[in-house]
Amino acid sequence: MARIPSRSNDWGFPRWRGYGSSREATTVRLCDRHGCEEPGRCPAPKSPNSPDRWYFCETHAAEYNRGWNYFEGLSAEEASQREASESRTASGYANASHYAWGGSGDGSRSRDEMRALEVLGLESDADFDAVKTAWRRMAKENHPDVRPGDADAAVRFQTVQAAYDVLRTAEERREWRPS
Repeated sequence: MARIPSRSNDWGFPRWRGYGSSREATTVRLCDRHGCEEPGRCPAPKSPNSPDRWYFCETHAAEYNRGWNYFEGLSAEEASQREASESRTASGYANASHYAWGGSGDGSRSRDEMRALEVLGLESDADFDAVKTAWRRMAKENHPDVRPGDADAAVRFQTVQAAYDVLRTAEERREWRPS
């Protein structure tokens, strides 16, 4: 005669069995792209303002996002009105944007800005004119047209360009922020 267990391992504290481990098979949702066998972990809206979702793998989610147009079906005027209204409702978050998700920084610059300044070889208190000067100098030194066939120079050029983009975006945000 088989013995029926009278108690599970899930009772009390601490749990006797690890979280996430269970005896049942876990269900895995496959990517909604036809023919894909990867797990679909990335939800994507089926249409604007719709609660229905597709679930894609990372590869197909990236493909989907490249073709996504948030303002599809709207005229240019309607799109600008919607963008303005949504920016207006989110403007309260702009006051805390310098915290950059609580990352390290010097209080006036985010962690990403500090890294970008390091890439350009500048101090943390450098103004934007110094950033432009350093960016131009380093971009001219490492440009692929100046150093054809040098893969390291191409990578350095891309790094310098990305650092400048981060600092330029931050500078535009600072200029836009109301005092």
